Amino acid sequence: MNIITPTADGSNTLYNETIGEHYHSKHGALQESKHVFIDAGLKFSSEGKSEISVLEVGFGTGLNFILSFEYCTENNIKLNYTSIEAFPLTIEVINQTGYSKYVSSEIWGDFIASYDKSLNANQTLSSLCDLEIPHTTLADFNTYKQFDLIYYDAFSVQHQPEMWSDEIIAHACSFLKPGGTFVTYAITGKLKRAVKANGFTIEKLPGAPGKREMLRAVKALD
Repeated sequence: MNIITPTADGSNTLYNETIGEHYHSKHGALQESKHVFIDAGLKFSSEGKSEISVLEVGFGTGLNFILSFEYCTENNIKLNYTSIEAFPLTIEVINQTGYSKYVSSEIWGDFIASYDKSLNANQTLSSLCDLEIPHTTLADFNTYKQFDLIYYDAFSVQHQPEMWSDEIIAHACSFLKPGGTFVTYAITGKLKRAVKANGFTIEKLPGAPGKREMLRAVKALD
C-alpha cells in the first residue's frame, strides 16, 4: 500500500509500506528531483545536444519523467526516455500525487493519456518525447539501446540493498554510451568504487536538502 505524504517543500511523496520508505526525500520531493536529476543530470548531459536518451532506474511516481519532459520541450530537445519499474503504480495513485501543478497541462495530459500503454511498449507522447516503462527488474532488464544518461533512483541501500550491489551497478552502467552520465542522490565509498571500477570519472556534488553530497559520474570515452 502507498500513502500520500507531504514533504518539507510542499510537494507530496508516497510512502511504500512494503519497502518501508518514501519514494522521494521527506525534505522536499520536488527539490530533490530537480536538484539531482534535472540540474545535475539532464541539464549537464544535454548541453549542446538536440536529442538525449535517458534510462531511469525506478519510475515510481513519474516526477523525474514529467520534469524531464517539460525541460526538454522548453529547450527543443528530443527526449527518448526508458524507465525500469518492477512495481508500477496505478494511474489513480499517480493522479493523487498533485504533480500536475508542476508542469504544463499539455505535458501532464500527454503523460496521463500514455502512461498505461507505455508499460507495454514505447509510446510517442509528442514530437519531442517518447516514453517506455519496461515492467521488469533491473536485474532482468536488457536492451540493445545505449543511453546518454542514467537516473539511478532506486530505494536506499538500507531498504533495497540488492539494488546497490557491485554487480547490479555494473549491469546498469553497461547501458551507458561512452561519455555518458550517471547520477544518483546517494554517495557511499562502496558506490564510488563500484562506479569507478566500470571506467567512470567520479564527481561529488552538493546534495539536495537533507543530504550533504550526491554522485555524478561520467563514463570514459573509448
